[in-house]
Amino acid sequence: MSHQQSDQERIESRAHLLPEEAAVGSEDPEAQADAILAESDIREDRNVAQDATLERRMSDQTVTPSEPPD
Repeated sequence: MSHQQSDQERIESRAHLLPEEAAVGSEDPEAQADAILAESDIREDRNVAQDATLERRMSDQTVTPSEPPD
């Protein structure tokens, strides 16, 4: 699978409007999804230190705190 195909799959997946988005509507959900994902990618790249490795985790892979917060 090419990089372009995976981008298209991401756009198609994100083009399904969230309830909040559906309430106000969208003239072009795919263009909106493309813009949202492009901004997210830029923000993600800026937040990573040059010598760091970016890890992707699902919410069920988080660490359970050993004691409650104060």
